[in-house]
Amino acid sequence: MFQPKEPEQSKQAPQTQESVNSTTRRVPLAQGDIQLSFAPLVEKTSPSVVNVYAARKIEQRQSPFAGDPFFEQFFGNRLGRRQPRVESSLGSGVIVDSAGLVVTNNHVIDGADQIKVALSDGREFESEVVLRDERSDLAVLRIETGEDLPALSFAESDQLLTGDLVLAIGNPFGVGQTITSGIVSAVARTRVGVSDFGFFIQTDAAINPGNSGGALIDMSGKLVGINTAIFSRSGGSNGIGFAIPANMVRAVVAQAKGGSDAFERPYIGADFEPVTPDIAESLGLQRPSGAIIVSVVEDGPADKAGLRVGDVLLSIGGNRIEHPDALGYRLATLSIDENAEVDVFSRGRLVTLKIRLEAPPANIPAERVVIEGRGPFSGAEISEPSQDIIRQLRIRGDVQGVIITDIARGSNAARAGFRPGDIILGVNGEETNTIEKASAVLSEDRRSWRFHINRNGRTIRQFLRY
Repeated sequence: MFQPKEPEQSKQAPQTQESVNSTTRRVPLAQGDIQLSFAPLVEKTSPSVVNVYAARKIEQRQSPFAGDPFFEQFFGNRLGRRQPRVESSLGSGVIVDSAGLVVTNNHVIDGADQIKVALSDGREFESEVVLRDERSDLAVLRIETGEDLPALSFAESDQLLTGDLVLAIGNPFGVGQTITSGIVSAVARTRVGVSDFGFFIQTDAAINPGNSGGALIDMSGKLVGINTAIFSRSGGSNGIGFAIPANMVRAVVAQAKGGSDAFERPYIGADFEPVTPDIAESLGLQRPSGAIIVSVVEDGPADKAGLRVGDVLLSIGGNRIEHPDALGYRLATLSIDENAEVDVFSRGRLVTLKIRLEAPPANIPAERVVIEGRGPFSGAEISEPSQDIIRQLRIRGDVQGVIITDIARGSNAARAGFRPGDIILGVNGEETNTIEKASAVLSEDRRSWRFHINRNGRTIRQFLRY
């Protein structure tokens, strides 16, 4: 009588480092797979994650009665200048070069007078800032230890897939080095709004205050990202954390090693906006993706390559572009003088062009003036146009007046409804096309004000009594 064979039990070879490094991914097949431990991976990578301590001095305001003989007879020298208050912050960092280069978040060390790096073995070292980049919120520090340090190597973050396992290593709340596990919840997350960078890896691995600048690592022990922010109403982790991709970090570190103290991005010479469903339909695109060109700088790289206003950039360097934020990231990871291949939807057809990326044009920092007085512009910081300001405030088109770059909270300008990015075209019949003219007119002491400004391409005319 025929007897069916008993099914053979699955035999799995022991998992080696080579198999861990393999790009093949699979769902756990047996209970034993789920009981595997991250401990060997943590032991290998955790010495490369450090604590970063930053201290800054805050000058205390002097009493308005200091120096007054009447009050000094009662209070003596207690009304004199107060001692500066020291404010400290705590973050994490990652050793990315055995010679002592450490990457952290720029916001961890911003404004610090003293920065210390504590290694996993407890030793502390003074550090110097090699490079800072506010736009990506990255900073590179250097420490001198007299020995080679354990450094993490970079993963190819473009190969990361949603669902991949990751570990977050840092020092949350200052409790000490902590490891949390999770998955990649999303890749290429844009419009997060935590910095000008706008292109992140999203993870559900617990990230809390103090984790900023720490490591997000993959299952081969390589750095896939620098933890930078969380979405939370309580201030603690709720499963939505963000990390700057390793490819961006690699580009910043490369320039730091080359001697730069500021990160220089390749210049494309064009401005872009998202492709909305209406724009996609009007152009004949199958779906709303890419970045549509809204302005082109004459004789810039885009102009020389043949790109025109209305063209839609779909990919650059073989990487698909879903949003202008993604384009900014892709450009930042390319090199100046590189010939990049771009796919463009132009006038109803798909074309491939070569664009030679250039160094950004020299930019002289623009003078900024804060308006004083009792008028409606009091508390507004103004500046003449510069490439940096136009880019930072995302101003489109030609700029004919001075730009409001900042508004003091609670100021007259804030109460009047002015915003950073407003272009002041004229006030009380006077031109405001230079910083000298504008500051003189805007600081006048008068009761009636007539002005017109440009806001997001619209001209607004208004009359105020003040």
